[in-house]
Amino acid sequence: MEKYGQMYKKSINDPASYWSDMAKDFVFKYSEQRVLKFNFDILKGPISIKFMEGALTNVCYNILDRNINKGLGHHIAYYWEGNEPDTRRQINYHNLLREVCKFANVLKSLGIQMGDTIAIYMPNSIELVTAMLGCARIGAIHTVVFAGFSAEALADRIIDANCVMLITCDGAYRGTKFIPLKGIADLAITLCNKSGHSIKACIVKRHVDINYQDEMNNKCSHLLIKWDHKVDIWWHEALEMADDYCAPVWLDTEHPLFILYTSGSTGKPKGVVHSTGGYMIYTATTFKYVFNHTDGDVFFCTADLGWITGHTASVYGALANGATVVLLEGTPFHPNPDRLWQLIDDLRVNTFYTAPTVIRSLMKFGDKYVQKYKLSSLKLLGTAGEPINPEAWHWFYIIIGKGNCPI
Repeated sequence: MEKYGQMYKKSINDPASYWSDMAKDFVFKYSEQRVLKFNFDILKGPISIKFMEGALTNVCYNILDRNINKGLGHHIAYYWEGNEPDTRRQINYHNLLREVCKFANVLKSLGIQMGDTIAIYMPNSIELVTAMLGCARIGAIHTVVFAGFSAEALADRIIDANCVMLITCDGAYRGTKFIPLKGIADLAITLCNKSGHSIKACIVKRHVDINYQDEMNNKCSHLLIKWDHKVDIWWHEALEMADDYCAPVWLDTEHPLFILYTSGSTGKPKGVVHSTGGYMIYTATTFKYVFNHTDGDVFFCTADLGWITGHTASVYGALANGATVVLLEGTPFHPNPDRLWQLIDDLRVNTFYTAPTVIRSLMKFGDKYVQKYKLSSLKLLGTAGEPINPEAWHWFYIIIGKGNCPI
């Protein structure tokens, strides 16, 4: 606690020195300008924050190459668990970097340049992470749209962010519900065209076992996907020809990393821009200290990557610390309400992070689904999203954490 008090005091009294200390473990290429500049007093001018402006860095390099250079190449980056329990995959840091580089090279081959914005409309998957980091590798700006939003919501965000490309999947299952992502994307592209906004390409990942309709050869099946050869590109075909190394583009720390839109529940969705250097150091520091992350810990956050918690906890913050992350595509209730507890035991999860809504929903099924599992690997529990009520907190603490895990 004494050390914590010292760190907190320094962060308030000398923030430039504090954040400089936090940044020492990361790779920056400095110019003469590397001062933390900020103004929170409206009487002194516009509110502004500039972090190491003038220095150059690359987030993708810092969270992949840097960790591989530390000897973590064969360390598992992601355990991916599909909608069905028998669909699973894992990938280490070395292979993730390889996939990211190949995708970055695909983007470059399609004319994507630094500063271009790309919309990503995919379910929780390693490919979604690959797309995000492929953008970051070359200085393109990504905006991830939750893969449950309507075509209208997707089109609004594509137009507002001036996206030049869309990345999606043929389809996905969420529990027992099928979501025709490609069909929704097609409609969104049509809506964009009607508004005078066109995109260069739509990259499509084959994610579920369905056929597609080829407009040229007129192939079809019971479940159709329309294919426009002028716009649509298969992910697997594009990556097959791509080189497996792409040099990172070194960017000013204030270069935008991504835009993430608010849900729009209180009005028109607002695109929030997150810059490169400040977000990288903030999210790395937050993950390290809030979750008390130590080497070898397995981290599991149930948030979709379409939300800021997913970006920060399951991608940028986690990978910056060389963590192993569990990524669940499905729901906590499919095929049974014990899916989360089964994963925690199977993958020896140490840190479990979820929303009070999820806790309250699982409480309704009683304790029997939890008591089948030991959950002995858990060290820390977390909740985010909205305030937690006392009943849910106690159930989480006693039944899930066995009274041993701080929340």
